[in-house]
Amino acid sequence: MHAPDGFIDVPVSAAAGLLAAGAIAVSLRGARRELDDTARTGAGAGAERTAPLAGLVAAFIFAVQMLNFPVAAGTSGHLLGGALAAILVGPYTGVLCVSVVLMLQAVLFADGGLTALGVNITTMAITTTVVAYALFRGLVKVLPRSRRSVTAASFVAALVSVPASAVVFTLLYAVGGTTDVSIGKVATAMVGVHVLIGLGEAAITALTVGAVIAVRPDLVHGARGLRQRLKLRVNGELVDAPETAEPVPAAARSPRKVWIAGLVTSLVLAGFVSFYASADPDGLEKVAADHGIDQQAEEHAVADSPLADYGVKDVDDARLSGGLAGVIGVGVTVVAGTGVFWAVRRRRTTDEQAEAPSPAGTSV
Repeated sequence: MHAPDGFIDVPVSAAAGLLAAGAIAVSLRGARRELDDTARTGAGAGAERTAPLAGLVAAFIFAVQMLNFPVAAGTSGHLLGGALAAILVGPYTGVLCVSVVLMLQAVLFADGGLTALGVNITTMAITTTVVAYALFRGLVKVLPRSRRSVTAASFVAALVSVPASAVVFTLLYAVGGTTDVSIGKVATAMVGVHVLIGLGEAAITALTVGAVIAVRPDLVHGARGLRQRLKLRVNGELVDAPETAEPVPAAARSPRKVWIAGLVTSLVLAGFVSFYASADPDGLEKVAADHGIDQQAEEHAVADSPLADYGVKDVDDARLSGGLAGVIGVGVTVVAGTGVFWAVRRRRTTDEQAEAPSPAGTSV
């Protein structure tokens, strides 16, 4: 779904870039609240640990995006990640997670054009996150309060988010496309293939959310408030059991094991499993080739990058080259993502300290 340079003209690409910049600015403010809430309610996660968890989500999305899966004859798809990020860490933080991934992919791996970065953030980060989280919250409100309901809502939200992204791309292309093609045919092809890709997205999202909920539901943003009071039967009637005042030891609630497991999983997926991913073009690439959209595609500005096309330059063995590139990508993403979210958290803490009233009898 990564659009290269040349698919969409400069004015529309610039407008999408402004939209993306505005959404990122809004998300930075919203992410401060989400990370702060996670630090308070994440079962002892602590402010200093929320940033690594959000950075891990970005790294996991990067890793899974390397795993193209077949969806039709000669066509593949890959995770977009907006739904997964929004449900795990919140919609604002989710936009930032996917945006960090897209920026690193464009700059280091020549995946997605630099002038098309605003388009890709708009379609793959903003659209998927907003659509998925809005639908997810609506479903969670009407479904029974259970872990299965959160997983089921995750599946549906992720499924819908992918064709929604395809629709937004088609609208952008209708306004700023650089090739004279039938928009109706493009829309039909884009939505059709991305519904199939959405099924893969939904399965990955639901499995991941379900796995995290099974071990640490307190770390899933979309599962907050899921816990119900324990019921006791007294004289034949069910009553709420008294809440225990004894806190769970912080060490027992540490998310460190989850973080390590997530990082190891990301490294294995990117460094080893990615070699077996489908080599067929993804949905956008296939539609572009079939309808002549790719006629105006431009060579990437960093096509000579040492990591271009997810391979390490001058490493001849394809398996080793791709594996090293994947491992490097996961490492860079987790560091960059953690740095961004740490800075966001630190900025909120600094702002709160600056706004706090001075103690009586002292001057400021």
